[in-house]
Amino acid sequence: MNYLEFEKPLAEIEGKAEELRALGRANKEMDVEKEAAALDKKADALLKDLYKDLSPWRKCLVARHPDRPHCKDYIDGLFTEFTPLAGDRNFADDHAVMGGLARFNDQAVVVIGHEKGSDTKTRIERNFGMARPEGYRKAIRLMDLADRFGLPVVTLIDTPGAYPGKGAEERGQSEAIAQSTAKCLAIGVPLISVVIGEGGSGGAVAFATANRIAMLEHSIYSVISPEGCASILWKDAEKMREAAEALRLTAQDLQKLGVIDRIIKEPMGGAQRGPKETVEAVGKAIETMLKELSGKKPEALVKDRRQKFLDMGSKGLAA
Repeated sequence: MNYLEFEKPLAEIEGKAEELRALGRANKEMDVEKEAAALDKKADALLKDLYKDLSPWRKCLVARHPDRPHCKDYIDGLFTEFTPLAGDRNFADDHAVMGGLARFNDQAVVVIGHEKGSDTKTRIERNFGMARPEGYRKAIRLMDLADRFGLPVVTLIDTPGAYPGKGAEERGQSEAIAQSTAKCLAIGVPLISVVIGEGGSGGAVAFATANRIAMLEHSIYSVISPEGCASILWKDAEKMREAAEALRLTAQDLQKLGVIDRIIKEPMGGAQRGPKETVEAVGKAIETMLKELSGKKPEALVKDRRQKFLDMGSKGLAA
């Protein structure tokens, strides 16, 4: 188990409980279970206390936790007959973006998502979930396919942002993001998005301009990372805690602002402590959102989606 900075006291208690049990396994005559159970109870109470009112910065840390379920975990757990489709038919295949045809509750869908990778090798291969232009163009191709065959689109958002490298800029990164966002607005099929970890900047919006948007309880969604915001506003990346407060990037804030539609509850201690339960909860939310959009005509879906984002702007101006 990887512990976050603010979870160090919890790590100590759980570590002591495990040490006691290890001693008990090594020496069958030692009765340590009562003491270990007392430590378990103390750890549970501390876990609840730590997570009952997380600050925005701590939510950032939880959203980035390496043990949280990633896009591939959700695809494996919720979708059947997944057939990945590769490449943008122009330059290359971007491994930071997964996508293809699948079935969800026996309904044919197109699923697209950012994949960060789960170990050093796959994180490098997936570029830590930071898509290049070909990733967004692959998503555009898949959304066109979904539109042509009348298939709902499900997107899973988990990216620090679009890749800012020189090659990506040379191949039209900003244009690709804009085209992907425009395609989200144009397709005449249900489009639902779930922020499963980080929703960073235009890299997230390019997949999340949807009819329905949900966020996991401890995920984040913002125009810029707290570190990037602090570097610009205060010339000091160490002021990321203040930036996280100001950005209003938590699911709870964004639901109040009308940016997202629902919050998906996570197990106590975050998705990393209950991956299976988290995947199941996301599945139920996807099922509910698809039912809400079922039977709507293409024109109504497009109008609903566009109006959703126009209303966000008008509310902001009024405020």
